[in-house]
Amino acid sequence: MQHFPLDQAFTLIEPGPVTLVTTHDGQRDNVMTITWTMVLDFAARFALSTGPWNYSWQALTTTKECVLAIPPAEMLDTVVGIGLCSGKDTDKFQKFDLSRHKADKVRAPLLRGCLANIECRVVEVIEQYGIVILEGVAAHVDPHREKRSMLHAIGDGTFVTDGTRLDRRVMMRPKLPPSVC
Repeated sequence: MQHFPLDQAFTLIEPGPVTLVTTHDGQRDNVMTITWTMVLDFAARFALSTGPWNYSWQALTTTKECVLAIPPAEMLDTVVGIGLCSGKDTDKFQKFDLSRHKADKVRAPLLRGCLANIECRVVEVIEQYGIVILEGVAAHVDPHREKRSMLHAIGDGTFVTDGTRLDRRVMMRPKLPPSVC
């Protein structure tokens, strides 16, 4: 083993997948790219990390709802482009030709072309760390999509996509909830 720069340690455990987070502030829709997300449990609870520097922060913390959209690998340049501009002065739906669909339970839109969309309500904000705790209230997938490869950010401007799927469901069955067995 050799020493590794501590300020780059996050690149060793960068979570995934890359997520597009849509919000609606009461006037208009917005979307941001988030690479720091995590699953909290089997009950559709999630966390993401962001803060007031993101234009979507105000809508997220005020309306207390959003949609987590999981883009496919072929949307890489769009995902990066969304992350490089601000909804403060850019209509990202127009700029990136994003197609919206009305969500069932929140005002933020679903994103067509994504692998999945999870409608969420904000249940807690830990401002000191910029952590937003979310509870899923509805989920949607595109069952007709053949390519299902997700993007994972390394954190240094590079990305990887899903590879070969290794199945250990039978072995892990005692630890899995009945909904996935």
